[in-house]
Amino acid sequence: MSHSGTDTAPGQHSAGHMFHERPPQKYQQLSSDRARRAVWASLLPRRRRMALRIGISTALLLADLVTILAVGFAVEAAYYAYSTDGGLLPPSQSMNLQTAGLLALIVVLTNLARGEYSIETCLSATPHLRRRATLWLMAWTIALLVGFATKTTQDASRVATVAFFFAGLPITILGRALMLALVRRGSTSASASVSRVHLVGYEEDVANFYANNDVEALGLRIVGTSYLRRFDAEAGAPSAEALLAEDLDLAVSVVRFLRPDDVFVLVPWTETADIERCIDAFLRVPAALHLRPGTMMDRFPDLQVARVGRLSGINIGRRPLSMGEILLKRTFDVTLAGIGLLLLAPLFIALAVLIKLDSPGPVFFRQRRYGFNQEAFGVFKFRSMRVTPDAPFRQASRNDDRITRVGALLRRTNLDELPQLLNVIRGDMSLVGPRPHALAHDRSFERRIALYARRHNVKPGITGWAQVNGFRGETLTDAAMEARVQADLHYIDNWSLWLDMTIIFRTVVSPKAYRNAF
Repeated sequence: MSHSGTDTAPGQHSAGHMFHERPPQKYQQLSSDRARRAVWASLLPRRRRMALRIGISTALLLADLVTILAVGFAVEAAYYAYSTDGGLLPPSQSMNLQTAGLLALIVVLTNLARGEYSIETCLSATPHLRRRATLWLMAWTIALLVGFATKTTQDASRVATVAFFFAGLPITILGRALMLALVRRGSTSASASVSRVHLVGYEEDVANFYANNDVEALGLRIVGTSYLRRFDAEAGAPSAEALLAEDLDLAVSVVRFLRPDDVFVLVPWTETADIERCIDAFLRVPAALHLRPGTMMDRFPDLQVARVGRLSGINIGRRPLSMGEILLKRTFDVTLAGIGLLLLAPLFIALAVLIKLDSPGPVFFRQRRYGFNQEAFGVFKFRSMRVTPDAPFRQASRNDDRITRVGALLRRTNLDELPQLLNVIRGDMSLVGPRPHALAHDRSFERRIALYARRHNVKPGITGWAQVNGFRGETLTDAAMEARVQADLHYIDNWSLWLDMTIIFRTVVSPKAYRNAF
């Protein structure tokens, strides 16, 4: 077995005392004991390193605190100046500042509990937008309930409060993004803030790790590597078990000396007995122990060990929405769809009259589509084409001669989709989600596009993230459909009530939502 106490790639390692054979070449070339002590000092944890990590976490916390308080006061001060012809709002009279204080407390405490201010979270590739939006809505719900119960918000300006709600989220997200960019820029492998890692594995596994990973990009600092030896009867080793025991004893000694934050065991998962012995050995040292299954798990950002009954497993993907999120989304859908049907009833009647006058046939058109879990349902639309009995299905195209004059207007303005509010009330659809495609298209694209079927993991929507980004209309190529599918999957992976509200707003006002509508 051999060990490396520097960031050298496989093939350059060696050991002595704690290195087993001889010190690394870089260490041997140092001319004085003082210089050698400096090398080891750079490898060992120091108080300033812990202080730096705490300082970064504190800076992130204070950034959230100051941003929320500043936005709350600035919005109310601006409204006060507008309503009093330039008057200055005394901070002691700011009602938003009280609300902002409670919001900041909720946000900070929740983020602390979830580890949002840790270096590891900052360096992770997990999207932060969804968590921030969900937390903002939750914090406001709690703050309003507290204000209602204590009657502390009855004198607050409703205009300033609403402005604070809508301005606060994008500004806090922007502030967080800037802080994360600074942390990531400063967290190189030479930085004292990154995780110090020790690797353990057979030489080929360590070589694969270096070949497949950019250590600096991962936010890691490899402070040492312990190479396990393969059993070779001709080498005179008594047994594979004895050889592994000798290597692990030496590796544990090195880890105790280097005191890394984390130990990664790179032994393949197929070698169960060796992994179990590695676990038993490294559970004796004060470092976090990790098993590295290979690169296949890196695509899943939120891996968790889960227990179902008494069975343990690695949870690589949660349900698209939790029970609480499903209830929240359904309440939002039914409320807005019900209000929409009541307010739009006169428009429904007017459009029905125009459709009947324009061409013979029914007012509504109903077509079978795949919905949640690929269950077929009938989607409602205002009829926009001439009735052609027994005609085979054909996707609508630009300048399609089947589209009526009123139908062209309905399709161009998206008004033909309004009857789907009935589908929302029935529970077939949601206001926002991946658009349902015709059955023939679903079957065809599912065979040709990877992960296409994931679109059916949530209810289809009247509008969606793909539509407000211009991915709608005729799909002539697989590349065009892949772009639409990627937008739908982005929505599923980053869902929040705030995102739904944003999409509905953009559906009404954004020109992209009407692009390719025909």
